[in-house]
Amino acid sequence: MEAEIAMVATLLVIAVSTFLYATERYSIEAISLGVLAAYVTIFVVIGLPAGDKALTAGDLLSGFSNPGLITIMALLVVGQGLFHTDALERPAQALVKWVAKDHRSGITLSFIGIATLSAFLNNTPVVVMFIPIISALAAALKMPTSRYMMSLSFVTILGGMTTLIGSSTNLLAANVARASGAVDLSFFSFTPVALMVAGVGLPYVLGVMPLLLQNRRSMADAMRAGGGGKQFIAEIAIRAGHPLVGATSTQGMFPQLKDMTVRLVQRGERPHLPPFENVTLQPGDIVIVAATRQALERALATKSNVIRDSEEERPPGVVTLAEAIVAPGSRLIGRTVAQSGFRGEVGCVVLAIERRSRMPRMPMADIRMEAGDVLLFAGPRKAIEELRGNRDVLLIDWTAADVPTRGRAPIALAIFGCVIVSAGTSLMPIVAASLLGAFAMLATRCLNTRQAARVVDGRIILLVASAIASATALEATGGAQILANGLLSVLVDAPPGVVMSALFMIIALTTNILTNNAAAVLFTPIAVGLAAHLNLPAEPFVVTVILAANASFATPVAYQTNLLVMGPGHYRYRDFLIAGGPLVLLLWGTFSIVGPWWYGI
Repeated sequence: MEAEIAMVATLLVIAVSTFLYATERYSIEAISLGVLAAYVTIFVVIGLPAGDKALTAGDLLSGFSNPGLITIMALLVVGQGLFHTDALERPAQALVKWVAKDHRSGITLSFIGIATLSAFLNNTPVVVMFIPIISALAAALKMPTSRYMMSLSFVTILGGMTTLIGSSTNLLAANVARASGAVDLSFFSFTPVALMVAGVGLPYVLGVMPLLLQNRRSMADAMRAGGGGKQFIAEIAIRAGHPLVGATSTQGMFPQLKDMTVRLVQRGERPHLPPFENVTLQPGDIVIVAATRQALERALATKSNVIRDSEEERPPGVVTLAEAIVAPGSRLIGRTVAQSGFRGEVGCVVLAIERRSRMPRMPMADIRMEAGDVLLFAGPRKAIEELRGNRDVLLIDWTAADVPTRGRAPIALAIFGCVIVSAGTSLMPIVAASLLGAFAMLATRCLNTRQAARVVDGRIILLVASAIASATALEATGGAQILANGLLSVLVDAPPGVVMSALFMIIALTTNILTNNAAAVLFTPIAVGLAAHLNLPAEPFVVTVILAANASFATPVAYQTNLLVMGPGHYRYRDFLIAGGPLVLLLWGTFSIVGPWWYGI
């Protein structure tokens, strides 16, 4: 009796938590903690038995040390290393140029290529590989990353379901079926039917699903969208040995100053104004440019470093950029940047100035600040943070961002390549490859611990921990097995096609609660038993399990790639239900027609 009460209580916790996640009345962290607290109360405090054993607090909290969670966090750190070194800038730019010719067809072909790749590589490293590239693509197209990140996860799942090695789910189900002696699936055994199912899902993911998702923007997205065209005035002092010495204007512009507009070249007392005719820069010149923050950041990150003219003027260590507004009543009003004393007081420099009313055409030494001017500061993170206490400027906290350390891009690429090769070829477990890769990113200073800590998302940690606790409780109490057997016992005498269709739907629902791997292990023996009862080959039913277990689109905890894109895409739990739920139904309907027809059942 107590065991039955424990099973019912577990099912109730799962139902209530799913409802609360979907309504988003409370935060994901609060709901997840509530789930863990409920299980601890049921099985530890009250002490209800879970089947023939007692669940301990360690069993229920094992999700915090789950290899899947550690893998996700470590891979996100590896991806952060790529981001902070701009290691994938060139591939991203190449993709952007290609997509820019025809946005719709370019994006479609890109995702089809990703789906194809995921058929032969583990889905997780494929998603890690493309997250920074898709982020750069979204930025270049001035679109929120939420428009593409969920599509990235879903196309890899669709591609991964088409071959035996495309997903760990496929391998698990195939191994269980092989061990039972029912069927030995080959590499392409179920590829034709999987391609038909995935082929129906792909147009939905690329064409319909983006219309269902809200365009959620991060602070960085908002800055790009709202301030991406904001022009700052910056000054480049040309001294002996400067990389711009000898640069000559061509057709009125200086090719070396990419993405910048030269507004003035001050040579002694003589100003040179555009259009520039055969002007050659020489030591002593002062070049005044108008540029976006992104252009100035790229100039700081390049080896030539045209913005800082000497090592002595370059802020030490990792350089952070941040914007601050000159406050009304500030002591800076009427002063020049040189008179502000920021370098001596807080250890950072004013890199550029932006004035919305007009664009001054004069050296920064002559520009007197006004209330409302936006100053672009550069300096160590600690110095930037000290600006919060400065009453003369109002620091815009969310604009603070580190300048990429592009000099370490080859190292980051090498580390990333080793992780991908090791995981993709099964040279070592993916958890080991990802952990070593994350450590290597820190050890080689491709990023620091503070930058790495940014990707440790509390929502994901608690969500995974609570999902694993639910799976542990459901399996231990026998709830999953009883539900599966109970539902399928009704269908044993139904036509085989109906049994396959119902089996697909039951597994699809289960995979979004227990995760795809758990669903594959649980239902493969059941599917083999059904095939034997119906005197039919086991392969159609095992393939049903594989494809249905891959229908992990309706919740973020259903598959690792969903969790990987949850942060970069700024998604909520409900987004997966809204966008992924219809996809599950679409695949179910497609398989209900295609599956029985293909296998002649």
